[in-house]
Amino acid sequence: MIRLNNEGQGPKMQYMLMFYENEAEVAVQRDNAERSGPYWDAWNAYMGALYPSGIVLRGDALMPPSAATKVRLEGGNRLVQDGPVAATKEMLAGYVVIEVPDLDAALSWAARCPAATYGFVEVRPVLDLSSQG
Repeated sequence: MIRLNNEGQGPKMQYMLMFYENEAEVAVQRDNAERSGPYWDAWNAYMGALYPSGIVLRGDALMPPSAATKVRLEGGNRLVQDGPVAATKEMLAGYVVIEVPDLDAALSWAARCPAATYGFVEVRPVLDLSSQG
């Protein structure tokens, strides 16, 4: 989504930053007293810089994959599966939608995220459906 900001400084782009963490590594971080402090300190520092910057439009942390439910239609019937959707190493742990001048700014914020160190951050432009006919 592209729009002009209120200060007339040109267009702003919206990007979703999706935080993927290695599920096993996160479990080690959270379950180990020596490592849980630095883990949470890194996230608190990142969010403590991100939100006050004024670029966050919305965001949430997510429950672990064990709390997920997968829905699929097969032959017109709804199939529901509880628990992790796939056997992957990384899990989607949360997201924020930010509004910044360009992709470089979004990538800069993504690189500062703790998940970029032991997982990855996916940066994806938000599609403006309001302009679709």
